[in-house]
Formats: sequence, structure tokens, C-alpha cells
Amino acid sequence: MKERIDESELVLNERGAIYHLDLLPHEIAETIITVGDPNRVGDVSKHFDSIQHKASHREFVTHTGMINNKRLTVMSTGMGAGCIDIFMNELDALMNIDFATRQPKTELHSLQLIRLGTSGSVSEEVEIDSILVSETAIGMDGLLDFYEYENSIHETVYLEAFASYIKTKFSEVRPYIASAGEELLKKFEGRYKKGTTVTAVGFYGPQGRRLRLQPQFSNFVQTIHQFRHKHFRITNLEMETAAIYGMGKLLGHQCLSVNAILANRINHTFSSNPKKIIEKMIEEALEIITV
Repeated sequence: MKERIDESELVLNERGAIYHLDLLPHEIAETIITVGDPNRVGDVSKHFDSIQHKASHREFVTHTGMINNKRLTVMSTGMGAGCIDIFMNELDALMNIDFATRQPKTELHSLQLIRLGTSGSVSEEVEIDSILVSETAIGMDGLLDFYEYENSIHETVYLEAFASYIKTKFSEVRPYIASAGEELLKKFEGRYKKGTTVTAVGFYGPQGRRLRLQPQFSNFVQTIHQFRHKHFRITNLEMETAAIYGMGKLLGHQCLSVNAILANRINHTFSSNPKKIIEKMIEEALEIITV
């Protein structure tokens, strides 16, 4: 018999919905678009033919509806790996835990999760106002240190090369690696460049930015820009992709991160019209997903 999950571990609210997301299982689709900014949820759902359900709790805003006879959900995750930990666990619970018995279901379901996010390039070849899909992501946020996790042989080779390189620069950082879902990657890879994304734990110091505080690793961007291992190199930098990929792999979900490049950290430039490239990414991703 499966072990019952205690009330302190699987937290439900007064209507029986999962605690932070405030959702019931029937209120989400099996194909889910994620955005960091709650205000961007409406920028996606305005393209839906109809909206069946809306919810909002904390940073998690959800719209579920139909487009071209396909049921979709768009949800905001908030920023950073801490939010992703909550988001991925509770989303999986909605699909794969029976709330009545508090036990995992016998038949598990795999979700398709497509992140439509913003990112900064760390390569001269990845220009601002371009769109890039993350084939692989390296996490420098520490999230997967709290879970039992194994890499493929291919991932291990790349991670060991990067970890050995980064250790000589930033000895305190312990990176992990995770890959996109192959099924989703195939849908998008003919449309956009593929890259390797670094996921940082924050936006300022953890990405080498300096305002009034001096980052401990002030040469962070140049360091990851200069990394080479055979044909591998780092293309961009953001705050959620590796966490989504890692948690997705552990939970059995297909994940893909699509990045609108708003900044180039090497050339010190920023998009003059970020809304335009974000809207382009949304429209094109919806077209690909709903074909």
C-alpha cells in the first residue's frame, strides 16, 4: 500500500486546492506555458479563443482556456529557483497525487511545460531582440542539491568540464546540469538557435551586476563567456531554466525554455523595444504549440 502524505507536507486550502497555486486538478491543462511576470499571463491568454478558468494567488496567476481546439494553461511562476521549487512540486501534485487519499496515483501523467521568458546573452553571436531555446541548462542556484538527482553520461561530461573550469574562478559555487525535453525541443529547434543557459540564483550580484554593492565575483560574465569544451559554450543567463529542467526530469515532465534576449552582457546593450520581441516570442510559440 502506498504511503499517505501528511497534511504538513501536502498542504491544501479551505476549498481543497493546492496551497500556493490555489488550484484544483481540473483547472489546469496538460500543456502549460510558464512566464515569470504575473502581468505577462494576460499577454499570452489574450490570444486564446476562450478562457475557462482564472486564478490568482501570490505571484501565481493562472489562465486556462482554448486555442485552435487545444486546451492550454498559462501560469506565472515568479522569479528564481525558490519559486520554481514550489511551482513544479505543486503542479505535479495536481496531476499525479490523489487529494482524497493523499497518495500518488498509480498511473502518472507527464505535463508539457514551455517557459516563455526573458534572458541576457553572454555571447557576441546571440544578439538582443533574438529568440533562443535552451537545449541544456547549468544551475548555479543550488536547488537540486536538495534532491536525489543523476545525470546522463552526456550531461556528466559537460558538467564535469564546466565544474572544473568554474572551480578555479569561483570555488564556492557547485553547479548542476539538466536538459530540455527531447519531444518539445524537436518542435522548436528548426525555428530558433539552440544554446546552453546558465541559471543564476539572483539578478544582481549572482549575475555579476554592480549597483552600490560590489559583487564577490565581479568578472562572472566574462568567466562564463570564456568557457569552452569541444563545441559547448554558454549562450545566455537567467534565473529559472535549470531549475525547471531539473525538477521536470525528476518528476517526469517534458520541459522547454524559450528565451527572448533583451540584453547582451558582453556588448553592454539592452533592447530598445522589449515588448516587441516578447510579443513575437509569444505569438510564434503559440503557433508552434497549437499546430
